[in-house]
Amino acid sequence: MGNLFGDQPQPPDPRVVAAAQTSANVSTAVANAFLNNVNQVTPQGNLSYDQTGTYQFTDPTNNATYDIPRFTATQSLTPEQQATLDQTNIGKLNLATLGATQSGRLGGILGSPFDLSTAPQGGSAQTLTNAPYPGYAGLSYGLFNQPPDVQQQVGSLGSLNSITGTLPNTGDVSRNFGDAGDVTRSYGDTTAADERSRVESSLFSRMQPQLDLERSQLEQHLADQGIRYGNPAYTAAMDNYNRQLNDLRLGVVAQGGQEQQLQESIAQNRAQFMNQAQQQAYAQALQRGQFGNQAQQQAYEQALSTGQFQNQAQQQAYQQALQSGQFANQAQQQRFAQEQSRSNLFNNAVLQQQQMQEQIFNAQQSARQQYLAEQYAYRNQPINEISALMSGSQVSMPNFITTSEGKIPTTDVAGLINNRFTQEQQNYQQANQNMNQLIGGIFGAAAGYLKSDVREKENIHRIGTVMTADNTGGDGEDMPLPVYQYSYKDDPMSRMRTGPMAQDVEKTDPEAVHTIRGTKYIDTSRVLGGILRAA
Repeated sequence: MGNLFGDQPQPPDPRVVAAAQTSANVSTAVANAFLNNVNQVTPQGNLSYDQTGTYQFTDPTNNATYDIPRFTATQSLTPEQQATLDQTNIGKLNLATLGATQSGRLGGILGSPFDLSTAPQGGSAQTLTNAPYPGYAGLSYGLFNQPPDVQQQVGSLGSLNSITGTLPNTGDVSRNFGDAGDVTRSYGDTTAADERSRVESSLFSRMQPQLDLERSQLEQHLADQGIRYGNPAYTAAMDNYNRQLNDLRLGVVAQGGQEQQLQESIAQNRAQFMNQAQQQAYAQALQRGQFGNQAQQQAYEQALSTGQFQNQAQQQAYQQALQSGQFANQAQQQRFAQEQSRSNLFNNAVLQQQQMQEQIFNAQQSARQQYLAEQYAYRNQPINEISALMSGSQVSMPNFITTSEGKIPTTDVAGLINNRFTQEQQNYQQANQNMNQLIGGIFGAAAGYLKSDVREKENIHRIGTVMTADNTGGDGEDMPLPVYQYSYKDDPMSRMRTGPMAQDVEKTDPEAVHTIRGTKYIDTSRVLGGILRAA
């Protein structure tokens, strides 16, 4: 089936692209090589690049042959630098010749055995382990005479007066001084409230008959005037009467409150009198307790003074015994220091003799080491001199300059082939998608007859063609079938649809078009089965 929007462009051949890319890469690399190989001229010498040949490279992917140039870098010195180099080389040659001559002498030096018969004797380590004087077995870190023991106990505490740690009992302290009676915390609130209630009840009981009479007279007066219940005048008169009644009741309540306040004042005065009497009894009992405690404190202080005097006498005896012990220890310390000084004097003499013996040993060892060092120098000095001569005549290896590197980029042939396959796959999928959309738009209805008369359509726009099989019995060539976007005239929403016109299908296959009530319809099953050419 043909594409409505023309054929998709074909992807380029990856091998052709790879060959073109490789040729461009080689040309770029050769040009870069000529650009990078710059001849250099300096005050010390010159550096020149020259093409000295080529080699051929054949691309295995397309058998294309490329000529790759070869370059040679040449360094040359100025006449002054070249003369300096020649003289340096002559000096190195002379040193090498002298070193070879001197190396012949090594046979005589190294051929003689190493003689130690005339070397001085080294020190004997055995002499350091022996005692410096006969009769002494090394250093003495002890004391010649052990002084008496240190006095660690101050006197005999059993012979001293004991410390007084307790005082005689001077009697108990008074912690309770009697009960002065309970404090009055309430003075008859219930009685005053009851009295108030009694007063209010009495007043209300005496006033109630008069109130009932006045209400009856008011109602009779209103009735005589023709004012009945529910009348505004009746309501106003009763409201005025109720306000007067409330004022009267408030006066009664106020009178009851005054009576209650009077009763509470009387009860309060009575309670205050009782509490003052209880406070007086409490103060008298407190004074009696304080007097007893002062007497007990005086007896306690007298006993305390007696105990402190006894303890001061015991402390005096303790101080005397302590001073006696300290005097004995000081005498022992003085003797200990004298014995230690004598021991240190002896040990210092022994250490001095030991140090002298070590100095003699070190001097003998030093003399032998010096002799051996001189003998080693006699044998090693010629070798060192020859090594120095030979190191000054080393051959200087040539220094090769860092040349610029021309690289030919690699052509991603596999990537090009994969890209072409991806493009062809996308083209194939796009063609199928377009065809499916077209077929879905043309034959979105169920199989059967589809109204497709151009006279029934509007908003018609041609969008492409599809190729149909030759159903006319002609020369066998496929025929194009135009495809349109349109809407039906009888569609109130004017929805756009896609498909051919019945008049065009009739030219390709008259049997695929039927006229019903003057309108042309397409047989969709016949169109799908024979008219449209397979893609």
